[in-house]
Amino acid sequence: MKIIKAKDYNDMSRKAANIISAQVIMKPDCVLGLATGSTPIGTYAQLADWYQKGDLDFSNVTTVNLDEYKGLTRDNDQSYYYFMNHHLFGRVNIDLKRTFLPDGTEPDSEKACREYDQIITNVGGADLQLLGLGHNGHIGFNEPGEAFEADTHCVTLAESTVEANQRFFASKEDVPRQAYTMGIRTIMQAKKILVVVSGADKAAIVKTAFFGEITPQVPASVLQLHNDVTIVADEAALSEVER
Repeated sequence: MKIIKAKDYNDMSRKAANIISAQVIMKPDCVLGLATGSTPIGTYAQLADWYQKGDLDFSNVTTVNLDEYKGLTRDNDQSYYYFMNHHLFGRVNIDLKRTFLPDGTEPDSEKACREYDQIITNVGGADLQLLGLGHNGHIGFNEPGEAFEADTHCVTLAESTVEANQRFFASKEDVPRQAYTMGIRTIMQAKKILVVVSGADKAAIVKTAFFGEITPQVPASVLQLHNDVTIVADEAALSEVER
């Protein structure tokens, strides 16, 4: 596990974008596993800026996203499909036919999850998987539990996750309570994993997840077992980690 210390959020975003851009340059037809949430927004903005300057070409890139809310249509401004198009896909030359997310409009959970796993298999899995880190240690929407969920599954969101996401909605009641999420095994099958973390409020979970016990009660702790993980975190997020 490699830890890269950034000065602040903007520095973290640039450093993470450097790693993703290197992947795209080295393998133009790579598969990127992508994440949503507030943390990667700066990284996507940097990638879009480099594309606009002619430094990056996304025309042959394929993407698979970690998750999607169950029940939200793609035109809902809180859907992750909308998020990705707003922050990245609509700002670069990626072929939208090569961008994949779980189908949040599919009411049959087993079907939605089975079909998404097949898509991931068909594209060959992620060359690089981008992850954020939840306050309770969740990655994607893999919440703390009794076991690591292997494949794409429907999850009922923890109350802490609902509260963390309510800032994006008009009210807490509007936050979906379920989501489809890529499973731990699928995440761990990515050739490389990049974790972005920012802020003092994440300092405790950084220490617990990456320097504590490996347990499904802290889903991100399983990343300690992967052979190619890079964590890019700012000073505040690393403040509880001993040198």
